[in-house]
Amino acid sequence: MTTKHIGHWAGGEAFAGTSERTADVTNPATGEVTGRLALASRADADAVIAAAAAAAPAWGRTSLAARTQVMFAFRELLNSRKGELAALITAEHGKVLSDAMGEIARGQEVVEFACGISHLLKGGHSEGVSTGVDVHSKRDPLGVVGIISPFNFPAMVPMWFFPVAIAAGNTVVLKPSEKDPSAAVWLAELWKEAGLPDGVFNVLQGDKEAVDALLESPQVQSISFVGSTPIAEYVYETASRHGKRVQALGGAKNHMVVLPDADLDLAADSAVNAGYGSAGERCMAISVLVAVGSVADELVARIADRTRTLVIGDGGARDEDGGEVDMGPLVTKAHRDKVASFIDSGEHQGAKVVVDGRDVQARGAADGFWLGPTLFDHVTPDMDVYTEEIFGPVLSVVRVETYEEAVALVNANQYGNGTAVFTNDGGAARRFEADVHVGMIGVNVPVPVPVAYYSFGGWKRSLFGDTHAHGAEGVHFFTRGKVVTTRWVDPANRPQGGLELGFPRNV
Repeated sequence: MTTKHIGHWAGGEAFAGTSERTADVTNPATGEVTGRLALASRADADAVIAAAAAAAPAWGRTSLAARTQVMFAFRELLNSRKGELAALITAEHGKVLSDAMGEIARGQEVVEFACGISHLLKGGHSEGVSTGVDVHSKRDPLGVVGIISPFNFPAMVPMWFFPVAIAAGNTVVLKPSEKDPSAAVWLAELWKEAGLPDGVFNVLQGDKEAVDALLESPQVQSISFVGSTPIAEYVYETASRHGKRVQALGGAKNHMVVLPDADLDLAADSAVNAGYGSAGERCMAISVLVAVGSVADELVARIADRTRTLVIGDGGARDEDGGEVDMGPLVTKAHRDKVASFIDSGEHQGAKVVVDGRDVQARGAADGFWLGPTLFDHVTPDMDVYTEEIFGPVLSVVRVETYEEAVALVNANQYGNGTAVFTNDGGAARRFEADVHVGMIGVNVPVPVPVAYYSFGGWKRSLFGDTHAHGAEGVHFFTRGKVVTTRWVDPANRPQGGLELGFPRNV
């Protein structure tokens, strides 16, 4: 297999950089090295940031109409060629091809939202606030903005941020994950084809050295980050210390509470879909199912029956009938081994292994990073499989007797990203919505990711900063307000002048 070189993108063209450091990019379904990724030096990072800074003044002055036309062109190109992007994602991340297409579709929702954000950029106007004095407000772009995205959604997560940033008049430096970096360059090429001016969208490949360059550069005005909580905290503290606006989305431990009156078939289907989709490598995955009262035995049995039917294998392959597998490999061997170690720990600490993913028989190469879906029962809050964000296909069932215990469990967790309740009682659902301390709630919806015109983000240690992604909050994050107070003297009724050193009065 040919090994490709994956570099940066700056000023509208590929940029190889000067650093000799590289990292391997692998196909998780085969274990083969498919690419060599350039890891930026500080000089490389400075060059990419400089390209964005050079383009910022002109793009910020470009009319809303012209910016919107480019956004629409990008949308149309992405719709017509999304299959190419999905194939890239599957080859480097490992997720099933249909899942990659779904990721792109959700990201495209933000592109479509950004096509219509002009009305959210409007200011206000007040005439005659004082004699001859008018006041108006406006929202200006920040300039250069940095985006640091994780491996699990190499297209969707960047698209939570860059469409809004670009539509609002900013220029972007995207730092993708080293594990699946090709999607970012593909998107950069598509932006150029859509007519985006050179330097407005740039890609900086690399590791911590590239990240630190973005966090510390005086030319970068804001940082948008998605990743683990320890790194989110580091990003928030470092970037804030350097005077930047920051939205740093961290980890999660999402609970799905099933009340005794719930539709158990719906709950079981939802638990499997939300627990094992994308191999559990998503911050909105359900990793804890809280079974309330008498439902646990029947619910665990139904989940186990469904889990055992899942087919694991190469996410890009098709069988003789044209069908695809249900779940692909994990992204790297190291991550696969880490998730497997949590299964070992859960078993050692006394949880019951109902379905064991360590015994998986995958449809794929022997060296793929395989781990099947795992179901634990009788998990307690002191176990590692409960306390840690595993980020893999591991679903833990915790049994409680009452609604109050379930809510207390959710609220005691350090994370506050998302949670769901399954019930047929509208009053119970309404009470749950008020009682739980999380940012996103689903009622009979296991993965409550908001549509693009609402904002995405959690509470507690799932978010550092006070602004969520996309929606109206995203528009406000990527712009800053100005208020202009104006006096035009009427030559036909010119007021008397004179000196007055006191505080200005509105009369």
